[in-house]
Amino acid sequence: MTTSGDTRDLSVQDAAALAARVVDEVEKAVVGKRDALMQVLAAVLAKGHVLLEDFPGLGKTLAARSFARALGIDFTRAQFTPDLLPADLTGSFVYDQRRGEFDFRRGPLFTNLLLADEINRTPPKTQAALLEAMQERQVTVEGETFLLPAPFHVLATANPIEYEGTFPLPEAQLDRFLLRVSFGYPARNEEYVVLARRMQRRQEEVDLDAVTDGAGLLAMQGAVETVTVDESVGRYCVDLAVATRTHPDVLTGASPRGSLGLVLAARSFALLRGRDYVVPEDVKAIARSVLAHRITVKPELWMTDASGRSVVDAVLQQVPTPSTIGHP
Repeated sequence: MTTSGDTRDLSVQDAAALAARVVDEVEKAVVGKRDALMQVLAAVLAKGHVLLEDFPGLGKTLAARSFARALGIDFTRAQFTPDLLPADLTGSFVYDQRRGEFDFRRGPLFTNLLLADEINRTPPKTQAALLEAMQERQVTVEGETFLLPAPFHVLATANPIEYEGTFPLPEAQLDRFLLRVSFGYPARNEEYVVLARRMQRRQEEVDLDAVTDGAGLLAMQGAVETVTVDESVGRYCVDLAVATRTHPDVLTGASPRGSLGLVLAARSFALLRGRDYVVPEDVKAIARSVLAHRITVKPELWMTDASGRSVVDAVLQQVPTPSTIGHP
């Protein structure tokens, strides 16, 4: 595993080129979803976590595994089930009879990239075990705290159509995900490419090369921190979040964590586009994925088309876009 001491400096341009190679490599496995893949990588570069919510069979698990391989980091998959216990994630103390003392056996959380598969199929008590890990990058077991390795990211999957036997994520945990991303069905030609590539390689597994490693990912994250945000763009992010709270369809709007998420994700998106500054178009590109899952629509509107996405689309139309004059 990578440790936080393994860092090296990268310029924004070098980081952008490296990130483009990562996406190119992942696209060998996940066909035709470059925009969604860039959003997932933007969240990772912003040191955030991603909720992949989509129908079964659209490449959510494949995308998570492919990113781990392309980034050259440790990967662990945890299948969330109704009988999963918090200790199954965090690990637990086990008595060593030979030494006469307890040893801590680490759980799947101790990795660089955790795939929390079907996160909504496990009870709230186990879901809550992720909260401390996602926010604090640490776990506490029997009063003892253990730091998680760096980098540490959670890619969680959820199925939006099967609700029997599921436990909807509470707003507090949804708010911990920087982005919620959906891949959607591929286009007809893209779907055929998936079939053709499978027949050509004569095996199920897709062989991907490691473009970088944990230290390289930390360096790319460091490069994101050098991307500048003009005050007008920062205030634009705040105005968008505030507008979600006053929209007539909304019960609860995005919290200040939403406006912060907009800024952080927009910085990553600017880097992916090869710039060391953020423009309003970067904010617009990720606004849906950052804000929609932080919005609760009034329950009486359940039979209408009102949703978090429709609210975000509305506020993007309503809030004036700041000028980018002065940027190169």
